Amino acid sequence: VQLQASGGGLVQAGGSLRLSCTAPGFNLDYYAIGWFRQAPGKEREGVSCISSGDGPTYYGESVKGRFTVSRDNAVNTVYLQMNSLKPEDTAVYSCATDTLSNCRGVPRNYLGMDFRGKGTQVTVSS
Repeated sequence: VQLQASGGGLVQAGGSLRLSCTAPGFNLDYYAIGWFRQAPGKEREGVSCISSGDGPTYYGESVKGRFTVSRDNAVNTVYLQMNSLKPEDTAVYSCATDTLSNCRGVPRNYLGMDFRGKGTQVTVSS
C-alpha cells in the first residue's frame, strides 16, 4: 500500500496551500492518518494527525492555528490545509498511517508507520 501526498508547490510567505493524501485501492476511512515533513538538513517531524470517525486530531506546536487537517471519506482523501505559510514551513510533506483508528498524539515515528509513500515538496519564499 502506498500513500500519496500531492498538492505541494511554491508559494509566497503568508500564502496557503492544500495538500492531499490518497491511497488508491486502500480505504483510508478507518485509519488515523499522520502528516510529516522533512526540511533539508533537518530531522523529519510530525505535523498533524487525524483519527478516523470522530476521534481526536493533533497538531505540532509550530503549525497550530495555521494548519487544519480534515478528511473526505467520499473521495478517500485526507487534506492538510496550510495557511499563513512561513519560509520555515519549506519541506517535503508526506502522509502515513499506523493502521490504528485513533491518533495517539502528534505522530513521531515515520519509519514505524505501517504504510507510507512519496511526499510532496512545499517551498515558501520570503
